[in-house]
Amino acid sequence: MDKILIVVTNHSALGRRGKKTGLWLRELTDFYHEVRELFEVDIISTSPQRVPLDPRSLLEVLTNKKTRAYYMNDELMDQIRHPLTPDQVDGTDYAAIYFAGGHGTMWDFLDNKQLQELTKTIYEKGGIVSAVCHGPCGLLNVQLSDGRYLLSGHVVTGFSNQEEKIMGLYKDIPYSLEDSLRERGTLFKQAALPFTSCVILSGRLITGQNPASARGVALKVIEQCRQQEEKEYHYKMEA
Repeated sequence: MDKILIVVTNHSALGRRGKKTGLWLRELTDFYHEVRELFEVDIISTSPQRVPLDPRSLLEVLTNKKTRAYYMNDELMDQIRHPLTPDQVDGTDYAAIYFAGGHGTMWDFLDNKQLQELTKTIYEKGGIVSAVCHGPCGLLNVQLSDGRYLLSGHVVTGFSNQEEKIMGLYKDIPYSLEDSLRERGTLFKQAALPFTSCVILSGRLITGQNPASARGVALKVIEQCRQQEEKEYHYKMEA
């Protein structure tokens, strides 16, 4: 069984006003729900400490049965309480990597060299790179072996400036994800309506705009992993 690596934030403070942030829970659970039967899943974070959950995302524990079921799932939550760290995994073991979101990612994903190296390794061996919401922060500074930025020339999405402003958090973030993605030489797309699903496939790169996009990202990852398996099978048959 192929393996997927899920990356989650370990940063809990949002801006100067002392607001709490962390992993947006649904962006983990919606993705995990779709891939768990088809792949082995490892979860890593930038620290071995318990992964903070954005308090606002916990509202869905009350309103969404699937989110609540996973929040009560000891097997999954143990991986959140005691996450692996990047130095404990080998990128060559994984068919895909997925960066879950939450505002905390804007701090601890951006300049993490170990995450960048894992992403490069997975991508350059033919794997799938994916991210949702603020998760693409982890892709902004990934450079390939030839020096090019991974994102350069791709069509992407991520949490938009409009959505930040609607949430009232634009003044709390350290930089604009939308603007940073554009500055990396990407074509940025977003849904016609904020907070509705938008999933973009660009080569072996898959990005989702917001929490509503996490399931769609997972389905695209599954689809692309199957296609990669078929390509490898035909290549071996022809060799």
